[in-house]
Amino acid sequence: MALKITDECINCDVCEPECPNGAIYQGIDIYEINAANCTECVGHFDTPQCREVCPVDCIPLDFAETKDELHAKFIRLTVAKAA
Repeated sequence: MALKITDECINCDVCEPECPNGAIYQGIDIYEINAANCTECVGHFDTPQCREVCPVDCIPLDFAETKDELHAKFIRLTVAKAA
């Protein structure tokens, strides 16, 4: 998984609407990120928008996926959305 929201999340609701892939959703206790839809904003923006707006810095970078893998995921999601 590329990004993950930690338990420092204060449920402020600012990250969810910023995600261009709809990967962020309200979980049981805090917001969560669907790894299958998270591209760290590759293909949309230069930086992950959720990290840009998070007031408590609870979305650390975890480079488990390369930029090439994230871009391939972006292409897959874009094709699926267009279908």
